[in-house]
Amino acid sequence: MDFQLTEEQRMIREMVRDFAENEIMPIASEIDQTGRFPSENFEKMGDLGIMGLPWPEEYDGAGADTVCYAIATEEISRACGSHGLSYAAHVSLGSAPIYLFGNEEQKKKYLTPLARGEAIGALGLTEPEAGSDAGSTKTTAVLDGDEWVINGAKSLITNGPIAATVITVAKTDPTAKGSHGISIFIVETDRPGFSVGKIEDKFGLRGCHTSQLFYEDCRIPKENLLGREGEGFKQILEVLDGGRISIGAMALGLGQAALDESVKYAKERHQFGRPIADFQAIQWMIADGATRLEAARLMVYKAAYLEDQGEKFTKEGAMGKLFASEAAELACFNAMQIHAGYGYTKDYPVERFYRDNRLTQIGEGTSEIQRLVIARQILALR
Repeated sequence: MDFQLTEEQRMIREMVRDFAENEIMPIASEIDQTGRFPSENFEKMGDLGIMGLPWPEEYDGAGADTVCYAIATEEISRACGSHGLSYAAHVSLGSAPIYLFGNEEQKKKYLTPLARGEAIGALGLTEPEAGSDAGSTKTTAVLDGDEWVINGAKSLITNGPIAATVITVAKTDPTAKGSHGISIFIVETDRPGFSVGKIEDKFGLRGCHTSQLFYEDCRIPKENLLGREGEGFKQILEVLDGGRISIGAMALGLGQAALDESVKYAKERHQFGRPIADFQAIQWMIADGATRLEAARLMVYKAAYLEDQGEKFTKEGAMGKLFASEAAELACFNAMQIHAGYGYTKDYPVERFYRDNRLTQIGEGTSEIQRLVIARQILALR
């Protein structure tokens, strides 16, 4: 059993960390305050090959493994959660379905610009009445000659306002019950009938744009169906398995950022004539945070490793996401405590880490859904 990163993995970590610390971290506070999408950094990430990190070189990706992608997501998120979530949604949700289920023509046409960073991707899954219950999708797609006609609405879609393509989940068989009869499509956002609705004013991750999407007789080519008709629900579950690795990695980055600030502040802040780092209460909070984050990192990286080996990782992905999000929650909470009153102000970044990390216990399935997935895998329940 080898716990060491490969040379490629170490090089990517150094490259992404250098970029994140020099280009992302300096503007993280401004992005949070203004809520603007940092398009300039995503263009630079495209130039560096980060936007298509796990996709093959034949589609202008970097050909790196999933562990490299998890490392990159962690490093970007350590610098700024908004960058981290936009990146994770672009790769895991907006691009992965095309790589996993697309034919060669679809990959060349749509995956290539996403991998280059020339376009941003999104996944249109969540609806007002279909969140955790994705099988209750109400959006419909009806075949009319050589075109699919899509009608419906999506909500809380990450990258929705900025995406060039949205992987859209829709019901193609109205007679099918439950999760049956669902298919997924590539929808270009410049198609007539497609529109962006309300852009959400969020608690955290304010530079990552989230919105409603509307489809009103939106026509797309017949060939934009991904995979086989009626297999969309199964496909989406596979996509979400991989997405949980990225959200787990995002939590690692935010938790590590909070821990780093805690250590720095504890050494600088003096009370009762000495650094607060000398006090056992502070030491224990730092020790607990570091221990849980290290354990979480091993879990997330293991899930990524299993995906790279072509093995099933549904349980491990859910475990990693669940544990990492809760480990980061503790690290962020303790950072606020260590900073005390100053931690509640915007003069220090720990309040931003705390707000940003809250999403990791909601996105790609809440912590409660993760426990459900894990239990079903262990008990072998359908």
